[in-house]
Amino acid sequence: MGGTPGGFLIDTTLWIAIERGKLSAADIHAITRPVPVNLSPVNLSEIRFGIELMTDTKQKQRAMAAFRRMRRKPLLRITGETAEVFGALAARLTQSGRSHDSRIQDLWLAAQAVQQNFTLLTANAKDFQDIPNLKLVVVKIPVR
Repeated sequence: MGGTPGGFLIDTTLWIAIERGKLSAADIHAITRPVPVNLSPVNLSEIRFGIELMTDTKQKQRAMAAFRRMRRKPLLRITGETAEVFGALAARLTQSGRSHDSRIQDLWLAAQAVQQNFTLLTANAKDFQDIPNLKLVVVKIPVR
């Protein structure tokens, strides 16, 4: 697999926690420093999906402002190699009796992390802990 060891990819749940004030960027930086944290097009798609379903105008405006901030960050690319990793991971999960059907977005994030040899940061260990070859760091979101 490609990629430089030691990079990080962040799960969308953590981006949401930061925007809601439950975590700070400094909390993430304390875990990852000095290594950069990467953003995936999957993060953007999940955030945009949530925004499109919002009915409260003010909440939607705040969410769009956060989305625009995210768009300024560098994005990892989803490539043919990413697709190969995705297919292999999905097949392994299926062969071991675990479904990947409802986990497509999570599996794309995992495929990017495995492809790049990055560690995935998440608050949802259960969504990722059974994915082979994935390096995972679970971040606890404090109750505030």
